[in-house]
Amino acid sequence: MGGIEFLKGHGTQNDFVLLPDAAGRLELTEARVAALCDRRRGLGADGVLRVVKSEALGEESAGEWFMDYRNADGSIAEMCGNGVRVFARYLVDAGLAAEGEFVIGTRAGDRPVVVHPDRSVTVHMGPATITGTSVTVVAGEPFSGVAVDVGNPHLVSVIEDDVAGLDLREQPDFDHDVFPAGVNLEFVNRLGEGALRMRVHERGVGETRACGTGTVAAVAAALHLAGTDTGASAVDIPGGRVEVTVSRGASTLSGPAEIVARGELDEAWWAAAGAS
Repeated sequence: MGGIEFLKGHGTQNDFVLLPDAAGRLELTEARVAALCDRRRGLGADGVLRVVKSEALGEESAGEWFMDYRNADGSIAEMCGNGVRVFARYLVDAGLAAEGEFVIGTRAGDRPVVVHPDRSVTVHMGPATITGTSVTVVAGEPFSGVAVDVGNPHLVSVIEDDVAGLDLREQPDFDHDVFPAGVNLEFVNRLGEGALRMRVHERGVGETRACGTGTVAAVAAALHLAGTDTGASAVDIPGGRVEVTVSRGASTLSGPAEIVARGELDEAWWAAAGAS
């Protein structure tokens, strides 16, 4: 085998290493993923997107291609809204899917996407389900939040203080009995009608510049607190802006997707990373 092909991309600065692996032959261990995502000893990323055929993984999906998504610490995750946009753009750029609408398989279920002529992408994210309330603690300060399931778990705290002032360098505390598999933590300001600002501490990653499922969760939580389950909002995140719509049993996420670079991983590095 020659070098291992990779691409680097981002969606509103939530960045990913993509590994084309149609037949599912790569041994994608936690150690390798963590090494790839390390910003000093690897390429650096918030996560890894393996581009694999659904049938190669034995996944039941209406989509030919499956997004095998891993967090930066190597753990397996269900879904990533920014990641699926980058994944969809790659498929179109590589001639593996036609521009327009098609389906991508994920561990959270099939996700229909639309790749637009400008290569921005709209993702049908499925339902955003309110599951209860809980509390997170940032630097000793508790924040109440709305728990939202978007195929992965979120806790959204809509707060009055400017989210820019929060110290999210360390993992905020949360109720492990409520979220035994961990949780993505969103902190949100209302900016006006149909406008939110958000920061996020992602499960298995830390603070990121954006989180696609997190923006959907944020809009769903804000609508819930306003007494409704239907609406739309722009969401400003450190990496840019996305547009979210939420209705009963459905949601969409629209935003940019960029492919930055491509190349080959050194085989010796790959072997050593798998042994670490």
